[in-house]
Amino acid sequence: MIMKPTRNSVVLATVTIGLVVTVSQALVTPQVRTCSIRRSSSNVVDRRTCSIRRSSSNVVDRRTHILFSSTARSDSASSSNTESSINTPTTKTYLDDGFVFGLEGSGLERPQGKVAQLVVEGDSLETKSWQRVVVWGTLLFHFGVATLSINELLTVVHQGSILPTILESSAVLFAAYVLADFGSGVLHWSVDNYGNGRTPIMGSIIAAFQGHHSAPWTITERGFSNNVYKLCVPFGPIPMAVIAALTGPLVTLFFTAFCTLEVLSQEFHKWSHMTKSQVPKWVNALQDIGLTIGRKPHAQHHLAPYEGNYCIISGICNQGLDRTGFFRRLERFIYEWNGVESNAWKLDADLKAKTLRGDYSL
Repeated sequence: MIMKPTRNSVVLATVTIGLVVTVSQALVTPQVRTCSIRRSSSNVVDRRTCSIRRSSSNVVDRRTHILFSSTARSDSASSSNTESSINTPTTKTYLDDGFVFGLEGSGLERPQGKVAQLVVEGDSLETKSWQRVVVWGTLLFHFGVATLSINELLTVVHQGSILPTILESSAVLFAAYVLADFGSGVLHWSVDNYGNGRTPIMGSIIAAFQGHHSAPWTITERGFSNNVYKLCVPFGPIPMAVIAALTGPLVTLFFTAFCTLEVLSQEFHKWSHMTKSQVPKWVNALQDIGLTIGRKPHAQHHLAPYEGNYCIISGICNQGLDRTGFFRRLERFIYEWNGVESNAWKLDADLKAKTLRGDYSL
């Protein structure tokens, strides 16, 4: 006999588990700060800073080796028994508006060789236990909500009829798969082009995505939980708890699948940066049949000014979005609304001029 849960019990369980997982996320989410690393031959991550250079004006210019530099602040140094006030020059970083990855003087340098880069304080390439708790807690929570939704479709909506339940659930899951790819593109475009490390909620994700363009191979050194845990905040239990409380089983099932795929998108993204010999055969099979984003399609995104091929789940939406100029139209709308240019425009003045003329093609 199939148990028939009440709507109140489902909502109560959803909210309770959601609070537990999200509180654990809040307790361990790191803050954005300057961080640079280099992986040595002994596979140990070393922090380094470049040498201190003295200019002709006797001012010390201290810069971090790779990514973040802190905001301008006063230091003192003594030379020949004389103390003088020394100010570090202001450099744009992920914490500042107007930062553009890859531009000279932006604070982001492309390292020589495959040197890993981290841009979030407390971040590392080592998978921590709390990251596993957050990720697997989120995925199990979503699976539980999806199971309850399908059960409610079967027992309440379709009164025990299996065929319509299967057909309806399959249609919803397929729609979630396609729209999740679209959603991953919108998310990727937005964090690549707007915001910085101080942006509420999404700051660390923005920093990570923009820094990824300087050293894209860094993602391949991350374990599963270490790679996807940041996405468990915007697509985690609390948003799903609210959706489950306010909607019916079909909508809840759709967003459960949608949010799960968005969390997994960063792992699909990682696979697209790995060689065939670095991933299991089943991953290569998924890429070959187009269920996850392939290596060649995603490689097109990593050509400056990084203006297209944003979708990273299957990439099924990339061609349509790029051909119709979907993101160029959004960039023009935002620019005309508040005067903010996308990072792609800042990297390519011709792209900006063409878009403002109404030519949205790539």
